[in-house]
Amino acid sequence: MAKRKVFEKSDQVLHVTGTERSDAGIIQSPVMEIPPAVTKIQFGRVVWGNRAFDFKDFYSCRIDQITFAFQRQIERFVEGEERKLTPTTIYNTCKSATHFLDYLIARSMAEAREFRLEDINRSVIDGYLGWLRDSYTSVITQRNHYSSAKRLLDCLGKRGLVTLISEGDDRTFPRNPFPGAGRSAMGAKPLPKAQRQALVRALRDAVLPLFHPDAVLDGYLLTAALFLVALHTGRNTTPLLEMTTDCLWSHPKAGMQFLVLFKRRGNSTSKVVLRAAQDEPTREIKLTPTVRPNVASLIQRVIALGEPLRAEAPDHLKDQVWIFRCQNNFNRGALTGLNETGVRYHVAALVKAYALTDAAGKPLRINISRLRKTFVNRMFEILNDDIVTAAIAAGHAPQITGTSYLRPSENAKINWQFMGQVLTDQLLSGTVVSTPVANCSDPVNGQFAPRRDGATCMSFLNCLRCRNYVVTGDDLYKLLSFEQRIWKERSRMDKRKWSKHLAHIPRLIERDVINQGIEQKKFKPADVETARARAKQNPHPFWLADSLIGDLESLA
Repeated sequence: MAKRKVFEKSDQVLHVTGTERSDAGIIQSPVMEIPPAVTKIQFGRVVWGNRAFDFKDFYSCRIDQITFAFQRQIERFVEGEERKLTPTTIYNTCKSATHFLDYLIARSMAEAREFRLEDINRSVIDGYLGWLRDSYTSVITQRNHYSSAKRLLDCLGKRGLVTLISEGDDRTFPRNPFPGAGRSAMGAKPLPKAQRQALVRALRDAVLPLFHPDAVLDGYLLTAALFLVALHTGRNTTPLLEMTTDCLWSHPKAGMQFLVLFKRRGNSTSKVVLRAAQDEPTREIKLTPTVRPNVASLIQRVIALGEPLRAEAPDHLKDQVWIFRCQNNFNRGALTGLNETGVRYHVAALVKAYALTDAAGKPLRINISRLRKTFVNRMFEILNDDIVTAAIAAGHAPQITGTSYLRPSENAKINWQFMGQVLTDQLLSGTVVSTPVANCSDPVNGQFAPRRDGATCMSFLNCLRCRNYVVTGDDLYKLLSFEQRIWKERSRMDKRKWSKHLAHIPRLIERDVINQGIEQKKFKPADVETARARAKQNPHPFWLADSLIGDLESLA
């Protein structure tokens, strides 16, 4: 008999302690001393280091009740009483939401009155949005400030401290106050080939001291190692900074290892599958991007050099890879880990030391987000424009890869310029430049054209030797049908005549068109094989006639 579940009876009474309801029906905070004795909030370790925020500057400014409510709500976030947020997210929310307090201070001075929680309504929110638009900051920054204030006000509304209206014209928060804000952001661009190669040379030289027998970890060396790992793996900033000592896992193939990073946003490890081995206490992972041995050895070296430091490190640093002793005068000798502030400082020193510049001669701007886009575009190029595989290597969907990461290659401008010239000549000449073999940029005055009375060139057997010959991916079917026609002529004519007049054509097609197109990534091997199979089974109608080659020779 199946076991019956027993439901325990719970107390249905809502207990409210230390609060009181006003005449308007609003639940008010308990009577406490405002401002409180402690106005500083400690956030602990965030990606920028240890951070704290003090609300004392916002008290005694005619908004004390609202300031206290914001401070208490941030404290509830830190204590984990509400939404499970990371210290970095809480700190960012606190910093951005204080702009709303700045606005309330300015408005209370203008209206010469005190603002309380019950005064927050649609009029105040609309005024705040207008104040943000006049702040001469980017739309993305304005949206972040507004979203942080809205997050706190939403929580205060759920607690009954603020009256929030969710429907109608008087709704407290307007729908989409920043339309199209995402399109206004200018993301980092991938590094061009020359700049990428210069950066790789600089990073490889910068990390060499790590392999000396007497190497000592510092922020500069760890930043160089971090950027080298980011350039070869394409991972995001926070997972790399929070890399733990057990990040390298065994690989079934000899000489390879897996790099496993934890993603806090999704509470996952990039969709990896773990399976315990039976013969030894190692873990096996599948479907994970692979790390080359040189990068893996660099990570292992950093982990080995940091082992003596972890013995005396605080709990939040014991399993961190990027740990070192501070060398600055303010905190000399203290153990710390890499953070975004330190990374920006040290990478600027690396750019200056190796004189890395962009195309305009200015110091090269480098961050991990730009290295990630560089990695994705490089993978897309290596994989012959396979966006699905490139997206798997990057760890997100193909749609995200296409819209947010991929950029035109350096050869795109040259290729489009060539196509523009061909199309311009076609439109100006008023003739059809599509030929049974492919395309021609000048069928009237081309290299093998008759050049008399505007006659169009019909010397298709000479197309492969003509400088006006143009082949695109859409022309592979016609070109390979022409090749099949040439091979069929071998059994229809004298072999010596075929070898003298036609044997060079298949060789030129394979060597100068197909192979060169694949090497230069103009054609995909899969598209070539598809067109070849189609040409064998169902050739282009122009090349079906058995007497066509003889007719073309007579016309030429």
